[in-house]
Amino acid sequence: MSVQIETLDTASIVALPRRLAMANAATLRDAITLHLEKESHHVVLDLAAVEYVDSSGLSVLVSALKRARALGGEAVLLNVSEQVMALILLTRLHEVFGIYKTRDAALAGVREAREVA
Repeated sequence: MSVQIETLDTASIVALPRRLAMANAATLRDAITLHLEKESHHVVLDLAAVEYVDSSGLSVLVSALKRARALGGEAVLLNVSEQVMALILLTRLHEVFGIYKTRDAALAGVREAREVA
């Protein structure tokens, strides 16, 4: 499984796969962490294709956020489906993540976080 990452001036956009689960969590976490450390400390996690998330998948999102912030960056969520949003609300992750419906809004959210830092 390869992770699609588009690097822009403001942030990198990571297109997450259909399933965020234990089977691919380690691979995803490693790819995102490596990118955060070597390329951009700011990342937009695009969940447009995501249909299923388990606890390991949630840990990938949280790990990305923690690592980005440790590096002085930010991680935000984009294109969260209703089903995935229900899980995010249940786990109260909406209180720690910026969540956006459009790419432009997500990039603006990262830009704001960069200016505050």
